[in-house]
Amino acid sequence: MLLSEFDYQLPHDLIAQEALADRAGARMLVVDRSTGAWEDRMFRDFPSYLRTGDCLVMNDSRVIPSRLLGRREHGTGQVEVFLTRPVSSDGLTWEALVHPGPKMRSGERIVISPELSVEIVGRGEFGERTVRLHPQGDLFQVLDRVGHVPLPPYIRRPDTPADRERYQTVFAQERGSVAAPTAGLHFTPEILEACRQAGTEIARVTLHVGLGTFQPLRSEVLEGVHLHAERFRVPQESVRAMDAARRVVAIGTTSVRAMESDPGKSETSIFIYPGFRFRRTGAMLTNFHLPKSSLLVLVCAFAGKDLMLAAYRHAVEQRYRFFSYGDCMLIL
Repeated sequence: MLLSEFDYQLPHDLIAQEALADRAGARMLVVDRSTGAWEDRMFRDFPSYLRTGDCLVMNDSRVIPSRLLGRREHGTGQVEVFLTRPVSSDGLTWEALVHPGPKMRSGERIVISPELSVEIVGRGEFGERTVRLHPQGDLFQVLDRVGHVPLPPYIRRPDTPADRERYQTVFAQERGSVAAPTAGLHFTPEILEACRQAGTEIARVTLHVGLGTFQPLRSEVLEGVHLHAERFRVPQESVRAMDAARRVVAIGTTSVRAMESDPGKSETSIFIYPGFRFRRTGAMLTNFHLPKSSLLVLVCAFAGKDLMLAAYRHAVEQRYRFFSYGDCMLIL
């Protein structure tokens, strides 16, 4: 199966550059897998599609300000360090993307601020770097002060103070993601309460979004794709809630990847493509994804490639807003 089969044409002006003022104000394309039909609705209608006995599964990972801007210790050139995953028990050694990468060699140090510097300690297979962080105090408190919100590169503007709240779900708890689980961005406390009033149980999983979610696929043949590992956790109470549910409704592809992985593990590199047998996922709320991405392949595995690509073409024709700050799709 070829990656080029999972492509569509998207005008650049449909890529959402700003979040809506109202979290719950997004449009929602509702797609029925059994009939192949779809309808244009609003996200505020989401609770009306839930029934007693459903279980919503939400990724409660919290985005950290993982984009760091600094300069070389012995030079004036600006350097960007994008932290992607901690790899040491003390949480100070990370995998990272560094730009400009080719100029940065092991042993070099980047000064982010008087309270944080970054040392290059290794190089990965595809140009990733291993870095050692040297904070003055608690790392996450320092990152909150000097780090930037890791907005995706297709959002072509600097991050703002408003993004610190808006690029975060209202149910985020455990810090660790370097990109938001974007389907969850639409929820408000009022929408969550309406879901509960519909008789739905809410279960939490944690998948810290990293390179495995958003890194471009490097193999044209899907069977040859290997994703980066991401840390995740599925609590036993969430497993029990899913097992007891009439239907499990995943909020976002990261929730799908967590609950379809082995709950006994602490990391997953699961790659879901057509032919995958879903064990738990009965419905899915998701944003619109980039062409030829692992996430578009995942939703095609769930709903069928032809139906999904036709629905995407409809969304383009109807001028839905795409990607992280965009509109959403409910797949039933």
